[in-house]
Amino acid sequence: MKVFLGADHRGFLLKNMVRSWLMDRHVDVVDCGANELMPEDDFVDIAHVVAEKVATTPESRGILLCGSGSGVSIVANKKSGIRAAVGWRTDQVSASRSDDDINVLALPADYISEKETQDLINEFLNTEFTPEERFLRRIAKIKELEVHA
Repeated sequence: MKVFLGADHRGFLLKNMVRSWLMDRHVDVVDCGANELMPEDDFVDIAHVVAEKVATTPESRGILLCGSGSGVSIVANKKSGIRAAVGWRTDQVSASRSDDDINVLALPADYISEKETQDLINEFLNTEFTPEERFLRRIAKIKELEVHA
């Protein structure tokens, strides 16, 4: 699985830790920026790039970091085919993957530790979607909304 990774200035340091950590585990990770700490950058630009890559690369996932996680999640969800959620707890991330088939995890860099970040990402990458009828029906309805947006 390919993982596209991105962060603004508030998530920059944690993103670099995540990139190294994923590479040490032999995950195919693509760093979409920011490539240097730029206090005036905008999360919108980075989140858009990651969402575009995930939407056009089958079986891939995205990990985005900003201060609250909310901004990057909002941007990513503007792209058709993206189901992004902010991750705070491993059980919540697990439910979001298994029930909602999220393909982008947004992390609140200002509020979580490196260990929590690793735990949340592990849950995101290791939890499979459960293709129960009710979950498939709901995702189909989301896709229908994207077509008519």
